[in-house]
Amino acid sequence: MSLTGRLLDTHAPRATVLIRVMVGLVFISEGLQKFLFPETLGAGRLAAIGIPSPAVMAPVVAVLKIGCGALLILGLLTRLAAVPLLGIIGVAIYTTKLPLLAKQGFWAMAHELRADWLMLLGLLFLLIAGAGRWSIDDALSAPRMTGIP
Repeated sequence: MSLTGRLLDTHAPRATVLIRVMVGLVFISEGLQKFLFPETLGAGRLAAIGIPSPAVMAPVVAVLKIGCGALLILGLLTRLAAVPLLGIIGVAIYTTKLPLLAKQGFWAMAHELRADWLMLLGLLFLLIAGAGRWSIDDALSAPRMTGIP
């Protein structure tokens, strides 16, 4: 099987669309909010948590969240789209939740981590299982009958 075939191939059930939509919509919403509320959720937020070049990074992160979130919803290049989002969520956990653990303890961190944890697990599921039967990935990877004997 080719690299493209392995990237698109999925044996996940149709219900995987629910995970794709859940994760994709959260990332699209968060990406849009980086543009809508730059001081609190965009460059201002990235500066507050110590991300270098926040004025450059905020729009890059926003576009990745929106674009990759849309790819997840469509089920197009799902595994590939999950990778940058895993990086983004990893940085978010490292820069915002681990300091909270050190300052306020486990339960305060666990409370704030809940959405990040769900996104992390949803992305890992999609990376492993693929987009599922109701996806563009599945349509592109399905064998085609050409009519040629």
